Amino acid sequence: MEQTLCSDFLSKIDHQIDRISHLISLIPEDRMSWTPPMPKGFSIATLLVHLMECFAGFCAVLHASYPDRLSHFLELKKLTASHPSDPVAAQTRLELYRDHIVQGFAVLQDADLSRKIPTVFVSDGERLLSLLLINFEHLASHKYQLFIYLRMVGLEISSADLYHFSGK
Repeated sequence: MEQTLCSDFLSKIDHQIDRISHLISLIPEDRMSWTPPMPKGFSIATLLVHLMECFAGFCAVLHASYPDRLSHFLELKKLTASHPSDPVAAQTRLELYRDHIVQGFAVLQDADLSRKIPTVFVSDGERLLSLLLINFEHLASHKYQLFIYLRMVGLEISSADLYHFSGK
């Protein structure tokens, strides 16, 4: 497969998915309702729901880039009513989003990254690359939040649990 900007970006998203999947696999089921001792903190279960919403955000951006070719992505909207209730359900949902993200990137060309996509915030549109980067940054922030939560509940985890290192 030819290396393109789109394939490189997808690779970075896949690294995030891999590490998030790994972190989810470490969550003790009896800690799903744990909430950090901080104002407006939310539980691990709520954080998992929000991580799934982050993946749904990627799918929404990809759908908006090619609504005709990716019309089946609209089926994902039905998932917002049901949330993963445990780590296994979250892993299953994560794989579904991964599959859709791969499908979405399969139709993208590097030239598409500069195309403007209308959003609810910017009716004139924002560049597809900007929208993808915003989603990536949001996802990476919440991945780190999950990492910190797991440390706070007593798991001995390290940078290798958080980051994808080349050659690994």
